[in-house]
Amino acid sequence: MIQATTILTCAVTNVTIRMEDAGALKRKLYGYFMEHAKKVGPALMDGKSIGGIDRLLYALGNLMVYGPLRNTLGFSRVRVAYTAGEAIGPDLFTFYRSIGINLKQLYGSTETAVFVCLQPDHEVRADTVGVPIEGVEIKLAPNGEILVKSPGLLKEYYKNEKATREVLTDDGWYHTSDAGFIDASGHLKIIDRVKDVGRIKGGANDGALFAPKYVENKLKFFPYIKEVVAYGDGRERVCVFINIDLEAVGNWAERRNLPYAGYTDLAGKPEVLQLIKGCVEQVNADLSRDELLAGSQIARFLVLHKELDPDDGELTRTNKVRRGFIGEKYAVLVDALYGGKAEQFIETQVKFEDGRTGKVSATLKLLDAQTYSPVKAAA
Repeated sequence: MIQATTILTCAVTNVTIRMEDAGALKRKLYGYFMEHAKKVGPALMDGKSIGGIDRLLYALGNLMVYGPLRNTLGFSRVRVAYTAGEAIGPDLFTFYRSIGINLKQLYGSTETAVFVCLQPDHEVRADTVGVPIEGVEIKLAPNGEILVKSPGLLKEYYKNEKATREVLTDDGWYHTSDAGFIDASGHLKIIDRVKDVGRIKGGANDGALFAPKYVENKLKFFPYIKEVVAYGDGRERVCVFINIDLEAVGNWAERRNLPYAGYTDLAGKPEVLQLIKGCVEQVNADLSRDELLAGSQIARFLVLHKELDPDDGELTRTNKVRRGFIGEKYAVLVDALYGGKAEQFIETQVKFEDGRTGKVSATLKLLDAQTYSPVKAAA
């Protein structure tokens, strides 16, 4: 099953590639109106008041850019759409609402009778999943795990009393296995799975919260980045592995007359590394404005020499990264990142679609990324 997040991300990537191939005038119009959309689009969707000139420019953008874009994406007739399951990155979420798609987030599971939180009209936020619906109670365990109580909870797992006891307390609270918090306005924010949430240990960010999936999703918003694996729990800083998107980066390289002979060659190009560095540092700038996750900024990164693949055990069949397995398989790269090395040779065995095996090797460049001082929220 392909995740909704993957579909939405791929759609944005395809749009970006098509616009890069468009003429200069179209690219300029697209860039201008998309910047305006990010500025006022979400406010319009939430029914907020904006200036007359901004409203007029948005209407013009809707005629020339947003409307045709919604049609291309297949959302022309959508009145409201919901995303659930794996958390969608706030940047990706904002993109769709900016162009006039009434995308909302909800939260729940099979055990909770589908959903327990929903974003009300005019209270949609990119980084929350809404407020508890009528009849639902939510509280947080000491470790940050979200607990739910409602009349719609499961009674028990069929013929599995042990599993039932693991998720249901004696007083009726269900353990979701998700970590999060409730903000001042009563909205629930999901950070990551409880088992994946960690803490930075040592250094300037000692004790800071580390949510790998949150960091990974922010990077995957960029069309040039296909997959990310973040590490940092119990360490002084966050380091990441990155897979480039071959189609998007290949298109970018071709327009700049940058020759390459396949994924490994393209991934190691100095120009591509600088392109990805720009994406990483933009994410760091965004994280610096998040009081809770400012300590999760990325200190170092590398671009892998091969695409992560389910056949090589690096992804599940639903394309979720197996972070622990990857960390063990590429331990030499993890050690090189945290050891401050500038480059590291790696040779990896791969399995081809026809069942044959082979090896891919490269000397990878390990880069430092600029980090930013946390920006304190206004009082």
